[in-house]
Amino acid sequence: MPKVDILNIKGENVGSLELNETLFNTEISEHSVYEVVKNQLANKRQGTQSAKTRSEVRGGGRKPFRQKGTGRARQGSIRAPHYTGGGVVFAPKPRDYSYKVPKKLRRKALYSVLTSKVVDGELIVLDDLKLENNKTKEAAAVLNAVDAGKKAYVVTAENDNDVYRSFRNIEGVDVASASLINVYDLVRHNKLVITKDAIAKLEEVFI
Repeated sequence: MPKVDILNIKGENVGSLELNETLFNTEISEHSVYEVVKNQLANKRQGTQSAKTRSEVRGGGRKPFRQKGTGRARQGSIRAPHYTGGGVVFAPKPRDYSYKVPKKLRRKALYSVLTSKVVDGELIVLDDLKLENNKTKEAAAVLNAVDAGKKAYVVTAENDNDVYRSFRNIEGVDVASASLINVYDLVRHNKLVITKDAIAKLEEVFI
């Protein structure tokens, strides 16, 4: 089993933790990660874009000039797509972009990303995440102490409003509970800062 150091909020080593093989030591599948990230981004799309086709644009009911005898190409409407102010060819219309991917694929992608965090040294395990005054300044000091950088994904065992309020104003930092983590957020953050209780929760929820 892979092992990682456990740090306190001051960045001091206070022990070590054996990580679960399934979650943190699996075969990395980049394709699974790609498919799940693509799915999450598609599901986030509002799908409200809309443009008018030539039949929906106002005007253009009269033939601009006679069919023959002008020496010009025949035209039926000044609202054809090649005219300024004309309609759009294959105009986009409101639609639902969301779709589902298999549960096994989502799990495989999650295991792959968590494993890559260990392999790349981007996993930071904390013994606890209790701040005295729940201030943004304190939260920033914790990230500096554990060398989490500017883009950190902070994960707690349960939904913790105090932790959320402390970290929410730090640019590039997101907070989530263990049961709500997702592949896209893991990929787009440089470091995963997680409490040891949250790791136990991951094992409970995702295995």
